[in-house]
Formats: sequence, C-alpha cells, structure tokens
Amino acid sequence: MIFGGDGSRTAVVGKYDRQMVVDTGAYDRVLDYVEGMRAPLLAELARLAPRRIALNYSMDSEICDGITHGMYLTMMGYLSEAGLADRVVSAEGLLSALRQRKTPAELERLREAIRHTEEIYDAAEQCIRPGMSEADVAAFMRTEVERRHLGFAWDPHTCPSVFSGPDTAGAHYGPTGRTIAHGHVLNMDFGVRVEGYVSDIQRTYYILRPGETRAPVEVEQGFATIRDAIESARAAIRPGVEGIGVDSAARTAITSRGYEEFPHAVGHQVGRFAHDGTALLAPAWEKYGRKPFVPLEEGMVFTIEPRLTVESYGIVTVEEMIVVTHDGAEYLSRPQTALRLIRA
Repeated sequence: MIFGGDGSRTAVVGKYDRQMVVDTGAYDRVLDYVEGMRAPLLAELARLAPRRIALNYSMDSEICDGITHGMYLTMMGYLSEAGLADRVVSAEGLLSALRQRKTPAELERLREAIRHTEEIYDAAEQCIRPGMSEADVAAFMRTEVERRHLGFAWDPHTCPSVFSGPDTAGAHYGPTGRTIAHGHVLNMDFGVRVEGYVSDIQRTYYILRPGETRAPVEVEQGFATIRDAIESARAAIRPGVEGIGVDSAARTAITSRGYEEFPHAVGHQVGRFAHDGTALLAPAWEKYGRKPFVPLEEGMVFTIEPRLTVESYGIVTVEEMIVVTHDGAEYLSRPQTALRLIRA
C-alpha cells in the first residue's frame, strides 16, 4: 500500500486479490502481479519520484512497527536496486499522528466502552463477598461481557485481573483461586471492546471486617494518595507538554507522602488497543525510549494509573481514562473518589 505525497493511493497486490481490493474503494490505482511485485512496485515509485520513503517500522513504538524483518529486507533490496535505499525513514510520525488523535466518532465509541465497563463494575460490587475467589468475581464479570455481546479489551485470561489481599502476583496476572477475605484490599483491572475501541479502568475496594464501618486509616490514606496523584497528573496535562512531566507530577505526589514510587509509567494511550499510541506518560527509563518526550496533542486519550502498597492489606490502584482537550484534560471515566467498601 503506497500513499503518495501527491495524495494518491496505490495498492500493489497479487492478481487474484485485485478485485477484492478494488471493491474497498480505498485506492485510486490497484496494480496486480503474477510473477512478483518488484516490477509494478518499482514502476509506481518511479512515477512518484519520492524524496523520502516512510516504511512502517519503528524502534520506539510497537504500533508503528508493522513490517516484518524479512519483508523489510525484501523491500530494502528492491529500493537498493532502484537507487532509493538512502531515502528510507520510519513512518512512526505519520502513523502515530493517525492513531493518536481521536475523532469525535472514535471518542464516542470509547465513551460507550467506558459506560459498559463502569456498569459491569457496579454490578460486580453488589456480588463481591468474603469467601468468593478471585476467579469467581472474574467469572461474573466475563458473563456480563458475554450477556451484553461485547468483546474483551485484552486477553480474557487476564481481563479482568482480580487481586485480593497482600502478596498477590501483581499486575498482568490472571485471577486465581485465592479467597477474598475480611481485611483485604481488592483491586481489579478491566475493560471491554465496543465497535473496535476499548476501555481500560481499575477500581479498588476494601473488604470490611466484622464490626468495621470504614477501612483502616492506613488503607484510607493510601487510597487518598492515589486519588490525589491521579488529579495531579490530570492537572499537568495540556497540549504541548511532554509525558515525562505528567508522570513526574503523579510520582511526586506518591513519594512525597513516604510511599515507594510505582515501577511503571503512570499512563498509556488507549484506542483500538488497551495500550495504544506512541506518546506515553512515563519516566525517562530505557524501556520507554522516546515515548516520554513526545508532546501531547488535543484528542489523545490516556489512562492515569499510579499504584502503591499498603503493607498487610494489598495494592491500592485506580485507573481513570482522560482525553486531552485544547487547554487541559477531562475525565472520560467516572472518577473513583472514595474507597469502595464491601460489607459481608
């Protein structure tokens, strides 16, 4: 698929795929081949005479790294033959812009996914009881997803993730047979897919002990710290700022109250996948490459998800979804501003 600087859209495909591609209406020209794509491809490049050729590879952004290594070598062989190899650049900038800036229609689909997610969380809260297992809660939520004829935001093995009490496996692990008990902090990570777009939201609960009417002070303090860190991050967001500054605002809100810093980025983009886009709300760590330094733009959708450990109780973490606006950021999800209490 070749998108020219002159606005032209050309597809070079095998002979028997031609009509299917023509029928999409997406291309001005559909060139087919029998023996190989070299001749029609090089002819089209000669017609375009490009100064730069952007291939969909990237070292920093997985959503822009679409070409396989073998196809990259094949393409570079063709371009070397045509004397064009020195004009190759990464298409990361173009592809990132396309994926990151959400249109009103895309935002509407994201809002619908969020609505379903929050309703399923509300339903799950009414059924959670001490003695249930993490897997029991996950099964209830999966049944709700299926009843609503929705998709899962990521692999159903870990969607939802359910973690109860101290010493759990941590993020990105499937629900287990661990029993939900009085005095546990319970957190869940969950999202659904609606018309190709997904949500990604986390909620935290406390399982009241007999006689308790509120969570222990240290649990309440931990939750308040997370809530404030999320708002600090949201308040730091506006077009033009870099994600590293947003991450720093949340990270400082955590460490300034004596907690250890969380071992991950404070937020990632959401769109067609739960982890989408290139720009990241993250520290300048090796694994994040250039992502923390990409300026934020209006229309980007992010999560904000700091976490901390409350010893002997569990992990306190909340994940909200926001959209970058022309002068700041607004919540797409309904913020969890109070610890959710589960009574026996």
